[in-house]
Amino acid sequence: MQTWARELGFSQIGIAGVDLSSAEPGLSAWLAAGFHGDMHYMAAHGLKRARPAELIPGTVSVITARMDYLPASTSDTPGEWQAIEFSRLERPAEGIVSVYARGRDYHKIMRSRLQKLGERVAAHVEKLGHRAFTDSAPVLEAELAARSGQGWRGKHTLLLNREAGSMFFLGEIYVDLALPPSEPVMPHCGTCSACIKICPTQAIIAPYKLDARRCISYLTIEHAGPIPLELRPLMGNRIYGCDDCQLICPWNKFAQRSSLPDFDERRGLTGQQLVTLFDWTEEEFLRFTEGSAIRRIGHERWLRNIAVAMGNALRAQCAGAAEIRASLQARADHPSEVVREHVLWAISQ
Repeated sequence: MQTWARELGFSQIGIAGVDLSSAEPGLSAWLAAGFHGDMHYMAAHGLKRARPAELIPGTVSVITARMDYLPASTSDTPGEWQAIEFSRLERPAEGIVSVYARGRDYHKIMRSRLQKLGERVAAHVEKLGHRAFTDSAPVLEAELAARSGQGWRGKHTLLLNREAGSMFFLGEIYVDLALPPSEPVMPHCGTCSACIKICPTQAIIAPYKLDARRCISYLTIEHAGPIPLELRPLMGNRIYGCDDCQLICPWNKFAQRSSLPDFDERRGLTGQQLVTLFDWTEEEFLRFTEGSAIRRIGHERWLRNIAVAMGNALRAQCAGAAEIRASLQARADHPSEVVREHVLWAISQ
């Protein structure tokens, strides 16, 4: 199965059982604390997330898969790609899109390849019911991946692998066939707390505990309304997602480039000026983000995020401030109340 997986672009696969009862108290406490914010679907599905056999009746094993996503242009020198990414934060007039979102939408790529893997397995057994998922259903992805030996949960709650860091996507295939589970691996974070210390908004409130409501990835992608005033100055020039807790992680010096061209950076999303991105019409936004995960946030949220970054650029008194201010003024009467509010806030900076 590993050979089939690698032929399809996966880096590793594992097998997990379906008894996740030990993860239920933590999930319940996280939801009760409201840390999921506007992600109401998290609460709506409740504990089904930790009960694979309730989500897909008959499921007795889960095949987990991970797929590296660093683009082909990533430097071979350990630590260099992180340094390059950190340097972008020092250019406030430039918009930063999270590394994973600079290429094609991983949901479609992973799901189709997981489906093909499931079909290959099914062709070699008498009868197999299977269903593939990629961040698309109530599934405890990181928990299943950890239990199947893909890595361990880091203090930032993401999965870490000794040979690949954390720069990879996860996916699962629920099957109705009993398969021998993989051995989990030991955690290797030790006393390191770099991810906790570097978080711009202090969203990692304790080791292994994330308050999504403060996370920049959540704020720029999942959150639909106004961004809390106290968090806006902390977002810097991050306009879609945030990689800081991964960039600082020592294990990501081992992060691997993708074997697929799908995750290579598309032109216009890396090293682009905020003014250029802010001036996109809705038609241009849809055209430039076609096939990208970014498209799902919509033009309104895109403008909201960039307005915050532009306000922060003005606060930093960056070069080109006059052009930024003029671009903001041009959208001061935008029909969206959310966009207008963030534009006026940015201008006031």
